[in-house]
Parts: sequence; C-alpha cells; structure tokens
Amino acid sequence: MSSSIEKKNNISRCGWVSPSNIALVKYWGKYDNQLPKNPSVSFTLSTAATTTYVTLGDAHNTGVAKISFTFDGKENKAFQTRLEKFLNQIGPEHLPFVIQYHLQIESSNSFPHSSGIASSASSMSALALCLCDVAYQMDGLEIYDDAFFRKVSILSRLGSGSACRSVFDSMAVWGKHDDISGSSDEYAVSVADEIHPVFKTFRNDILIISANEKSVSSSAGHQLMDGNPFAAARYAQANNRISTIMTALKHGDLQSFGKIIEDEALTLHALMMCSNPSYILMEEGSLSVIKKVKQFRAETKLPLYFTLDAGPNVHLLYPAEYETEISAFIFAELSQFCHDGRIIRDAVGNGPNKIL
Repeated sequence: MSSSIEKKNNISRCGWVSPSNIALVKYWGKYDNQLPKNPSVSFTLSTAATTTYVTLGDAHNTGVAKISFTFDGKENKAFQTRLEKFLNQIGPEHLPFVIQYHLQIESSNSFPHSSGIASSASSMSALALCLCDVAYQMDGLEIYDDAFFRKVSILSRLGSGSACRSVFDSMAVWGKHDDISGSSDEYAVSVADEIHPVFKTFRNDILIISANEKSVSSSAGHQLMDGNPFAAARYAQANNRISTIMTALKHGDLQSFGKIIEDEALTLHALMMCSNPSYILMEEGSLSVIKKVKQFRAETKLPLYFTLDAGPNVHLLYPAEYETEISAFIFAELSQFCHDGRIIRDAVGNGPNKIL
C-alpha cells in the first residue's frame, strides 16, 4: 500500500484507489458520531473500487471547506455538499489544512452506481487516504505505517461507517470485541493474518437483481434500529457470531462460515421488516436466487454461499477452486433473475493501492 504525490507550482496532488467491502457479520445500528452498536467483519474486495485524486490549491482564511468536486468528470453538487460537511467536521480536530486550502477532488468508480456494492465505503476511504497522504507529505513524512492507516480508518468511519474496513487487505473487523486484539469502535483492524488461506481465494459474484435506488437508505435503516424491539438481542447475537466466524475463518471451516454469513444476511433483512415503520428491500428475484443456491449446494455439496447488504442484490461467495462449476451454475440458472442479466465478478482483494 503506497501513494504517489507530485508537486507543481506549489500545488500537491496525490491519488489512491480504494476498494469496497462486503460485510459478513453486519453492522446495523449506531450511536454518537458514527460508532457501531455491534462489531462487524468484512471481506475487502478487489476490482470494485473508487479512484480519487486530491489537488491542494491556494490557501484561504475562511475557516470552512472550499472544494470543487467531479465524479466521472462531471460536477455532482449533491455529493459535493456531503463532502464539504465531512471536511468541516474533520478539519478542526484532525486535518486543519482541509479548511485552509482549496481542494480539487476528482473521483470515479470501477463499478456502476446502485449495483449492490457499497460505493460510500470505497469513496470515503479513498478520499481519507488522499487527505492523510497530503498531511503526511506536508509534514515531510514518507512512511505509511500502522499509525497512518489507523488515522485513515478513523476518518473514513466519520464519512461512512463501513468505509473504515476498506483500508485493510483481505479482511477487517470494526467494533470492540473481546476476542479481537486491538479492536475498537473508532477504527477497524486487519485480521488478514488470522484467516485460513482458502478464504483469501474467495470469489464474490454480485447478482444485480435491481438497479433501482433503494426505497429506504442505509442511514435511515440504522436510525430505525433505535426503536426496534429486537435491537438488544441483535447486538448480543452479532457479538456471538463474531466469535464463531473468527474460529471458522482460522480453521478453514467453510460450512460454519457459510451458515453464519447466510444467517446474517437474513437477520439483517428481518430487522428491516421488524422496524417501525417496517420495510422490505429484498425482491422476488432475491428470494428465487437464495432458494436456488440452497438447492444447488444440497445437490452438489459445493461451498457456494450467499449474503446481501441493505438492498435486493445478492453476493455469492465461494473458493476459487470451484469457480468453473459454480460459474456455470450462476450463468445458467441465476442470471435470469438479474436486471439485464447483469453480474459483477469480484474477489477478496489486497486493499488500497497507489495511482500511477
């Protein structure tokens, strides 16, 4: 993990590519300033990523963020407003330069919007990486050590909770848990060294059941957990499942791993149905895929498992050694449930990378 920075006419420009991630044990519900009500663990993805450049412009004395922002080469006023709010939040305490200099931010994704991939995780982590990179360069530092990535994780979290996990390769845990050394509600920690090699080969095929915008945003869903009658039991359940899945991950226990991630996906959507007001984000195609995956696994004994984020699109996880057989099944039996037959193929990845 490294970055590049070039200085031209007293302007610093740096760039990072940061991946999205898929939660296995889900974070759902938060408190205070983007802190999780329960710990979560996620696979870091490989090709689903955001590329972000930050250029440091002229100084100003307004004390508030001044930026220009483009996404895929076009202005995006709505997201620019979100970024300005984020920069004004982190500036005084963490990175004063973001409210002292004009920033030009250019961003693009390797995956389509509303595709079942957490774009806020990749976009906010990519931005935090760039901002911390600029700060390091201004201080004359060139070693991107554990302290650097911890600060990136903290700032990513303030922009989007799940983004704090995208800073690390393979797998990360966010949220304080007694079984995870160094774990914290304020930042994620890598657990890549604690997992069996088979999990680093995992593929993640994303079936786009619907390309429509969700009827209830994730932010609203988190807020609704405050009044959910099953919230306390859910938080206890998530803590227990972290312990169980970490044991499975260490020992290469695919069956136990698969059961937990599928139970987590269904629990997440059950919590939505039990909220007040209740809502449903899964669609008929989501349920059809789940049923067919279960049937395929029962008949073939192959380790193919599903999970879902807060939406209708289905992530299919399996070891690379079974890719030929499982891919044939996916395209023959499941693509019919996908919007325009769209399937995004990804895999467990190595975390953020430099640009150029």
